[in-house]
Amino acid sequence: MVKPLEISSLYHACDLSGLAFETTAELAPLSETIGQERALEAINFGVNMFHEGFNLYVMGSPGLGRHTVIRHALEKEASNREQPSDWCYVANFEHPHCPQYLEIPAGMARRLRRDMGQLIDDLLNAIPAAFQGDEYQRRLTEIQDEFKEKEESNSRKLGTDSAKKGIALIRDPTGFTLAPLKDGKVLSPDEFSDLPDQERKRMENAIEEIKKQLKETISQVSKWHREMHQKIRALDGETMELTIHQFISELIEHYRAYPKVTHYIQEAKQDFIENVDQFRQLDPTEISGPAIELPQFNRYKVNILVDNIETKGAPIVFEDNPTYQNLIGRIEHIARMGTLLTDFTLIKSGALHKAIGGYLILDAEKVLSNPFAWEGLKRTLRAREIRIESIERQLSLGSTISLEPQPIPINLKVVLVGTRLLYHLLKAYDPEFSLQFKVTADFAEEMHREDGNEQLFARLIATLQQREELKSISRTGVERIIEHSARTTWDGQKMSLHMGSLIDLLQEANYCATRADSAVIRKEDIQAAIQAQEYRASQLQEQLRDQIINGTLKIDTDGVQLAQINGLSVIQIGDYAFGAPSKISATARIGSGQLIDIEREIDQGGTLHSKGVLILTSYLGERYAKHQPLSVSASLVFEQTYGMVDGDSASAAELCALLSALGDLPINQAFAITGSINQHGQVQAIGGVNQKIEGFFDICDARGLTGEQSVIIPSANIKDLMLKQQVLEAVEAYKFRIIAVDHVEQAMELLCDLPAGIPDANGLFPENSINGHIQYRLAEWTTLRLHYSGQIQE
Repeated sequence: MVKPLEISSLYHACDLSGLAFETTAELAPLSETIGQERALEAINFGVNMFHEGFNLYVMGSPGLGRHTVIRHALEKEASNREQPSDWCYVANFEHPHCPQYLEIPAGMARRLRRDMGQLIDDLLNAIPAAFQGDEYQRRLTEIQDEFKEKEESNSRKLGTDSAKKGIALIRDPTGFTLAPLKDGKVLSPDEFSDLPDQERKRMENAIEEIKKQLKETISQVSKWHREMHQKIRALDGETMELTIHQFISELIEHYRAYPKVTHYIQEAKQDFIENVDQFRQLDPTEISGPAIELPQFNRYKVNILVDNIETKGAPIVFEDNPTYQNLIGRIEHIARMGTLLTDFTLIKSGALHKAIGGYLILDAEKVLSNPFAWEGLKRTLRAREIRIESIERQLSLGSTISLEPQPIPINLKVVLVGTRLLYHLLKAYDPEFSLQFKVTADFAEEMHREDGNEQLFARLIATLQQREELKSISRTGVERIIEHSARTTWDGQKMSLHMGSLIDLLQEANYCATRADSAVIRKEDIQAAIQAQEYRASQLQEQLRDQIINGTLKIDTDGVQLAQINGLSVIQIGDYAFGAPSKISATARIGSGQLIDIEREIDQGGTLHSKGVLILTSYLGERYAKHQPLSVSASLVFEQTYGMVDGDSASAAELCALLSALGDLPINQAFAITGSINQHGQVQAIGGVNQKIEGFFDICDARGLTGEQSVIIPSANIKDLMLKQQVLEAVEAYKFRIIAVDHVEQAMELLCDLPAGIPDANGLFPENSINGHIQYRLAEWTTLRLHYSGQIQE
């Protein structure tokens, strides 16, 4: 029969004697991340792989420090990269609804914006002065006088011809009037009617001829008007060209190395000339502030989209709220007289613009939860350009006039940070995901304690303590932290790499040390912080324990019961997990080999639990029905459970309860058991072994420890044991036992205080053995079954 485990097997203590220090103040901080070598190698590969589609997906559970690690890794790479360009939008004078972008060296966007503002100010001073100058006025007067002379000469000639024909040509503010004339006097209508018919007819014909001549003259005057205006416009253009030439030439010379900028300045120059009136009609003395802020000069502004003057190396952008507009950018509108208006100065950049030439870090879940953001991100990466479009326009819901900014080409790395589940879902259901995110950085959840890793972890603790500006931690305090980290992994040979939980523990321990007026964080402070965390989360655990103690939930810890056993389970609430015993019972009777899992029948059992029940059914057939039918019907149930039951860690307990029912073998209720079973009866490892042991121990301790109470666990779980001090003290005082087994028959020997039995040459087990009792009962039921079916005659 197996023996209880020694105290040394129940707790894998940390020993930092190989590292000479008294407090963490004496330890050198780490300069590299530990335990994440695989992820760091993937990140290094991803950021240095410049082919299309090699963006990164960083996966792992929250609290591993993924954002911190990825940011540090990117900062190291970014410092060696070139400073990115500035990006800005300027007016497209030929197609105003399609603003054009300018890519210029970092810092030059501010200078260009300043130079354009200064240019407008200079022109507003120079242009009105030029048009008020003597030379312009003289030439303008010549053009106007020339027209006036032509008009008056033509009018005089027409008036003379009219007078010769006895017709007066009268000019008034509304135009020309023709009237009959006799002896130098304009005839009244009555006088005109009294004229002889022949004379009146002659005058009428003369008036008609003069009307035709007047019409031709007016047409000629209109032509002269057009010619005059053309000459004036030419004069204005010439004057503008001469006035702005010096300013424009200096500006072009300043930006000669940047053809796109000089091309834009040339286009602006042409627009200045074509819109001369907006300059000449303003009085510079009446303008307060920069003239470029006036609405009519809006199109000469420089809209700086990305300003990298203060960026050192490649930019690293983290967008915490990755909506569609925050990623792609947006076009804003202003309300004016009940209408929404916009122009290129209202184009706003998104995170993708700011990250050009560098890196963009995004939370995958946030991107996917924001409408249109994921599709917009994929479209941008696929097209290698940022096209700013409003969501309303994409959905054909917008009714306002909008812009079509020239798409900006991109060259950046996108880093998505998310969970493993989200990664596999995207991999399975989004074919574009694999094309754009070809590099996966998988963060480790834990690291092994051997090979000097405990010493490295101690330095990690020192690094976090110094970074968070906490009190120094004593050697024993560091050892306790490492032991607690191992316990949280449910594997005594590993340590958790969840930096978030570790920092929380350090901060709470620092609080405890401050309240205790301690200069350093001691082991006692660490333990106090751990206990405080557990106490805050353990209300449900205490309620469940109280229900067991007061008998509401029936759990026996002494005496014997037939086909009833104490199974153990783990209940997870958020980050807190605790163990609790559950009574499992079985019944058996004559039947045809059917095993009823009551949880499965009522859809209260999960698939893993059902699998465990089917496996133990296979074990019964393999063990007891090789040469005869399994003439039994049995049922299994978790008593007093009102929620979902899942997992196979209770299959060992269920099998023991079933064997007890088959062989009429009472089970000692001082025992609890956990473990999964394979088809050969071997007991396999399970999770949460510490919590399960402690859950049963708490019940036994509350009722009084007898020394007989024990927990049976799989031998494979010995390495995971990191039990609480209270349990260790009880074991050391021989008041409680933990026993490890490899096979279900070893567990049955403990539970029933009988040997399992070894079959003889005929396959028969000894009469007073566990297997002998079961074999006899199954044979009896087979005989009865055949008898009742009529196959055996009395």
